[in-house]
Order: sequence, then structure tokens, then C-alpha cells
Amino acid sequence: MKSRIAMLASLPFVLALTPSVAQADEHLLGYVSGAETLPQGANDAYLFVTRRWDKGRGDYTAHDYSLEYERGLTHRLTGGIELKGQSIDTSGLVIDGYMPGAEEYGIKASGIEAKLKYAFLSVAKDEVGLSGTFSLQQSWLDPHSGRDKDVTKFELGLQLQKLLVDDQLSLMFNTGFEGTYAKRAALDAATQAAADAEIQTLTGDPGASFEWPTDPEMEIEFKLGAGAAYRIAPNWYIGAETLYETEFETEVGQERWSVFAGPSIHYGSKQWWATLTWFEQLAGGKEQYISQADDDLHLIEKTKHELRLKLGYNF
Repeated sequence: MKSRIAMLASLPFVLALTPSVAQADEHLLGYVSGAETLPQGANDAYLFVTRRWDKGRGDYTAHDYSLEYERGLTHRLTGGIELKGQSIDTSGLVIDGYMPGAEEYGIKASGIEAKLKYAFLSVAKDEVGLSGTFSLQQSWLDPHSGRDKDVTKFELGLQLQKLLVDDQLSLMFNTGFEGTYAKRAALDAATQAAADAEIQTLTGDPGASFEWPTDPEMEIEFKLGAGAAYRIAPNWYIGAETLYETEFETEVGQERWSVFAGPSIHYGSKQWWATLTWFEQLAGGKEQYISQADDDLHLIEKTKHELRLKLGYNF
């Protein structure tokens, strides 16, 4: 009994010593980012895993992996480098121009990315936090089909963040612009023949063939995101976020758009944190695959559902 009383008596001191506000650059949400950067000389390591599944036909499950290191280069500038990986398991799904057929493999290295984040205003010192990001990525696997594809990509972003209700509520807004140069590897003869046969079945045209362009392509993408995270108890946040993305391609104009949204839960201690986010596609449009049943979603480059786990460690 005495030990329980002592434990209860010590609880307020334990809570007082436990961080109740988010640490610098702690990810309260899964997809929408805050504006804070790391202090000079501070280091962070991140592990992100994103599961994407269900294209409305056949079987499709893919995982994206990200292992990242960041360092505070100054009190306003953070630099980072990221190693990307992916795995895929798909069958019973052929999408003309995008997915030639079944593919299955475990984790493979898929790309590398370098990042810079600069804080113009600090959310802790100013009325609002405002930061800008620049990243450069080189990858060699297509995240949609799982096939070989050389991609060079850059991204510019802005992050706005405001704290309210004695810093318990954090509002975040993001926008971004992305440019991509990509070139696919050619299909082998057997894969091309199997994809041709599937397209002939889907269209009823015995002369139809599966298109797999191997000429270089250029794309631009715009993003708008918003989210809120609320501290419900020391170290614990619940949140919600939404993300609009649209992509334009040189030959077809607007190729796709989609709106995802979902809830998040976050836990952060002094040295580590974790965030889990469920993301559901609410609406989407433009290009669709042959006989796509869900005509109010974009299911060629996107899936119906995503689940993202983010882990961070400060040192």
C-alpha cells in the first residue's frame, strides 16, 4: 500500500520531468510537416514504413521504406540524407502503360535523396513558424509497377505552423512543387507478350497491344496539405490531416489528382517518438484503367488505402 501511495505521490513530478511539448522537427503527423528545424549540432534518425494497397482489381500491396539521417547545420538550417527502399506483391492486374503484370519481391533499395530545410520564422519564437525545403532524389525502381525506371526528381516546399491553446494545438499547412525526369527500361519479350494478351482480352480487340513507353518523360506535381495535432495528455497527440496532389505530364496534360485524408496518433518522449497514420483516398480523377469500377478515385498511380508508421530518434 505504501509503495502505491508513494508511486501516486511521485506521478506529478514524473509528468513534470517528461516533455509535454513536441521536440524540434518532431513529426506530429504522417504526411503534413511542421516548420521547425533541428538545433545546431543536433542529430535525428528516422525510419518510415508506408503500406499501400487495393487498386480495385486484382491484388496489389506495396511497401515504401525510408531510412533518414538529419543534422542541424545551423539553428535555422537542417540537412539530411535518405535511403529509400520498396517491396511489392501484385497479381491479376494489368494497366495499359503503367503495370505490365504480376510482380513480387521483398525489400530492395530503390533510391537516395538529399534534403535541406531552412526556418524563416520559428514557431517557438515568432507568431507563426515558416520554413522552406529543397530535396533532390535519384531512384531506379518504379514505386507503382515495381519495374526498373530511372527517375531524377527535385521538390520545393513551404511549411507553415501555428501553435494555439497554450501550445496544445498545432496547425500545419504545406505546399509543394515537384519536377520529374524519368526513363523506363524496356520489357522482355515474354512480359510484353503476356501484357498484350491481357489487353486484347480486356478490350476485345485481337490486334491491341500493351503500351510501355521507353522515351524519356517529364512531369510536374503540385501538393497542398493541411493538418492539426492536439496534445491530449503529456507526450500524446491525436491529429487529422488531408493532402491534395495533382500531376501534369508533357503529352497528356493533367494526368491525375487525388485527395487523401485520415487520422494520426503520436507519442513523443525526450529521445524518441512514433507516429501512426491511416490515409484513405476520398476522391480522385483524370486517367483511369480499362473497366475501372471506382470511377471517382485515381487508382493507376494511387491506391485506396495507406498506412504509415514513422519512428524518430534524437541524439
